Amino acid sequence: MNTFDAIKERRSVKHYDTNHKLTDDEVNQLLSLAVLSPTSFNIQNWRFVVVKESEIRKQIRAAAWDQTQVTDSSLLIVICADLKSWKDNPGQYWKNAPKEAQDFLVPAIGPFYEGKEQLQRDEAMRSCGIAAQTIMLAAKSMGYDSNPMIGFDPQKVAEIINLPKDHVISMLMVIGKQTKPAMPRGGQLPLDNVVFTDKFS
Repeated sequence: MNTFDAIKERRSVKHYDTNHKLTDDEVNQLLSLAVLSPTSFNIQNWRFVVVKESEIRKQIRAAAWDQTQVTDSSLLIVICADLKSWKDNPGQYWKNAPKEAQDFLVPAIGPFYEGKEQLQRDEAMRSCGIAAQTIMLAAKSMGYDSNPMIGFDPQKVAEIINLPKDHVISMLMVIGKQTKPAMPRGGQLPLDNVVFTDKFS
């Protein structure tokens, strides 16, 4: 499936075949594509918790308003971010770059984020959102459907997955084979309502 079709056909699907399983190779392929998603300063701040244990999935479902797709889908990923990844050996993010690039970029990372808690969180959500879209389009290209979810208690899910300090949960992502199509699109705003030239009218 080409990219245009994957974008047009991707929908948030709620009903999944409980008997279908993704292979380990398919899961690895999805995550290998996800980590090609861009991040500011290449800090790669996303973290992906692949939830395989059925009991843990049940606990997360209970913390997610008992939404059935949490347990019925083939794959559940808790998409998180490390808010302090910019501090963690920043040289590792540019180890393969030319020395000139390393000398310019690595020293710039710390001052850009230091003491800016809101920026760190904003960056985390940006990075996770881009990675999530990569996962959804890759899944669609592989013949699967998906559903990004924010309907859950983040504190409870954090406890269930033992979320480390200075990490944040962005969303849940489920992937699998649909048994019931998504509802028709609710209504797209016309481009004139959302696209502006040079500045807002």
